[in-house]
Amino acid sequence: MSESGDISEFGYIMELLAKGKVTIKNIERELICPACKELFTHPLILPCQHSICHKCVKELLLSLDDSVNDVGSDNSNQSSPRLRLLSPSLDKIDRINRPGWKRNSLSPRTTTFPCPGCEHDVDLGERGINGLFRNFTLETIVERYRQAARAATAIMCDLCKPPPQESTKSCMDCSASYCNECFKIYHPWGTVKAQHEYVGPTTNFRPKILMCPEHETERINMYCELCKRPVCHLCKLGGNHSNHRVTTMSTAYKTLKEKLSKDIDYLIGKESQVKSQISELNLLMKETECNGERAKEEAITRFEKLFEILEERKSSVLKAIDASKKLRLDKFQTQVEEYQGLLENNGLVGYAQEVLKETDQSCFVQTAKQLHLRIQKATESLKSFRPAAQTSFEDYVVNTSKQTELLGELSFFSNGIDVPEINEEQSKVYNNALINWHQPGKNDKADSYVLEYRKINRDEEMLSWNEIEVCGTSKVVEDLDSNSLYVFRVRAYKGSICSPCSRELILHTPPAPVFSFLFDEKCGYNNEHLLLNLKRDRVESRAGFNLLLTAERIQVGYYTSLDYIIGDVGITKGKHFWAFRVEPYSYLVKVGVASSDKLQEWLRSPRDAVSPRYEQDSGHDSGSEDACFDSSQPFTLVTIGMKKVFIPKSPTSSNDPENRVFPMPTSIGIFLDYDKGKVGFYDMDHMKCLYERQVDCSNTMYPAFALMGSGGIQLEEPITAKYLEYQEEM
Repeated sequence: MSESGDISEFGYIMELLAKGKVTIKNIERELICPACKELFTHPLILPCQHSICHKCVKELLLSLDDSVNDVGSDNSNQSSPRLRLLSPSLDKIDRINRPGWKRNSLSPRTTTFPCPGCEHDVDLGERGINGLFRNFTLETIVERYRQAARAATAIMCDLCKPPPQESTKSCMDCSASYCNECFKIYHPWGTVKAQHEYVGPTTNFRPKILMCPEHETERINMYCELCKRPVCHLCKLGGNHSNHRVTTMSTAYKTLKEKLSKDIDYLIGKESQVKSQISELNLLMKETECNGERAKEEAITRFEKLFEILEERKSSVLKAIDASKKLRLDKFQTQVEEYQGLLENNGLVGYAQEVLKETDQSCFVQTAKQLHLRIQKATESLKSFRPAAQTSFEDYVVNTSKQTELLGELSFFSNGIDVPEINEEQSKVYNNALINWHQPGKNDKADSYVLEYRKINRDEEMLSWNEIEVCGTSKVVEDLDSNSLYVFRVRAYKGSICSPCSRELILHTPPAPVFSFLFDEKCGYNNEHLLLNLKRDRVESRAGFNLLLTAERIQVGYYTSLDYIIGDVGITKGKHFWAFRVEPYSYLVKVGVASSDKLQEWLRSPRDAVSPRYEQDSGHDSGSEDACFDSSQPFTLVTIGMKKVFIPKSPTSSNDPENRVFPMPTSIGIFLDYDKGKVGFYDMDHMKCLYERQVDCSNTMYPAFALMGSGGIQLEEPITAKYLEYQEEM
């Protein structure tokens, strides 16, 4: 595209600027480089379509190049918006500008950096900076802006002898400005220079023809509609755009000009609407400021009332404490004075000594009788000393627990919208999180709700909230990370009124992705003892009749054996987690994992002739587990029964039976790390690991279950499937 073509491309905009419909000073923020925060200087168009100064691209690449070679280099100033280098070497600049500079060369250099405009990583490819187009249109607009900003400053002639005259023309071929006299001298008629292209006075001299970055000797003459960029004919014939749809430059110019003209006409036609909306926004800003100040004053008033009540209560409480303290001190003082009277030559003792000096017997008897009673009473008080009052003020401790809780919940008035309450019992997490809530108010229902959730890192750092708008009172949250803590809360909306957030609910996701399987009714399934439902996610043990049939063996020490059932999907790698519920009435159930070879051994053994005392995994404390916990077994089963969970003995756990028995959780989870040969059993109510041990995973591992007597096992359904089924029923 030629110089004249580029000028014509934005001629329509310049025409509007000349007519005064648009003030060029108001578009300054469009002319600022996002890297250096200054007016663009030789802007380049990045692959993300944002523009950046040529020198800024170089400095960004140089800074990233240094950070790769020397992370601790002091040459990069992190606080600078342009990451400018103090003294980049000529060798580095040459490497960046060199066309053959590749990322996978023998001396790899980075060609990927974050765009300062959109912060997305852009890859300059093999050609680096040389593969970028120069934004001539933006460059010309910036120059026009500079001229408008310095309208009083004239551009002087470059060829005049001092003092120079004001220039009247600028030659684009000579890249110089001339006054009338100098232009005639250096561009005489009848010479080649007379054919040069000249424009009005300017300091911006750009190439006459836009050349292709890929083929430097070819001019741009076509437009690729797929890549949305100008190309040359060699790019179309055998380059990267050979199979792309291209159009002529004149057609692209006409189409884009029409689109741009229509867009500008539409915006200018809506000028009155924009001004009215700006006025409305200004009024809203003033109203918001006034309402905010009023809300602050009301909040201060309410808090001051609370302070007054607290001060009043504080005063009355302190007066009561002071009164009690004074009364107790008076009692102690009286008691002290009484005991001081018992000292020699003081009080009662001194008076008694004076009475002993009386020689008249009748007078002495008259006085000594009453004195004797007083001394006797004082003597008894010495023997049974008791303080006259208590020193403790335990009865005067102010109980503020209830008030503290209420003050902690102090929030904004909800204007009639009750705060939603999350139902913790119905909210749970498995493969996804299902959050249920309800609104206490019966009359004023909310129009919609917003469910917020965020992840808590290991260092208890909370990330930003994610928001989901919900019309109902439940929502399934997907794509949660494994083995992570998440916080959930809900707020209600009615019109433009929003309620405060509900209390936060913290859920812990399983330690691994959920492993989906069903019970296998083909491999070793005994339909005489076990009953499997049609969905194959629940199994029950038929107890009673079979026990009567084995009554004779019970008399000689043999019991009914375990009936095994396994999952229909095996595990050969990775980490997996599954969960299930054991019915509270279950007599004895064993759950865990087992390898394919061990399952064949179990399923082939005759059930009616095996004593649990000698069966290694019967559920009885036979001691077999103790002898084998050091070696890795091809199975691990945990016993559940009578609403209890019985943990096997291990070298790290206590051998005390009381420390190995836990209440049966509502749901039990199993985590198998096949690669590390480790299995763990979890309390799903608190996502807490109850027991963990090594297991031999040399063969295919299956979820294994065994029942004896009455019992039932229900596999946990994936939350998403259950939620969708619930929605269909509604």
